[in-house]
Amino acid sequence: MNPQIKKGLLDVCVLANLVESESYGYAIISNLEPVIEISESTLYPILKRLLAKNAITVTKRIHNNRIRKYYKITEIGKNEIRQFLKNWNQVEDIVDYIRRKNTNA
Repeated sequence: MNPQIKKGLLDVCVLANLVESESYGYAIISNLEPVIEISESTLYPILKRLLAKNAITVTKRIHNNRIRKYYKITEIGKNEIRQFLKNWNQVEDIVDYIRRKNTNA
């Protein structure tokens, strides 16, 4: 997949993963694995960016004598998902156009 397209999708995928419940890094990667490949070196900058935009919050808890960060989506993050879905209709129109124009390519 084109890296620029993937970059835009990853933020929304991470947010979508947090809609039902908070989660931590490894679990986010595992949950997204069937849909889109993401590594730790990709995930943590995304989480940092989402934190800076207040799209998520983080809390630290002890798990097996180690500190684990749990991420939770905020209303701002939920609004980002809604906006993405609204804009996706335009992306679908563009893809349909490209398909129609390239049926014989």
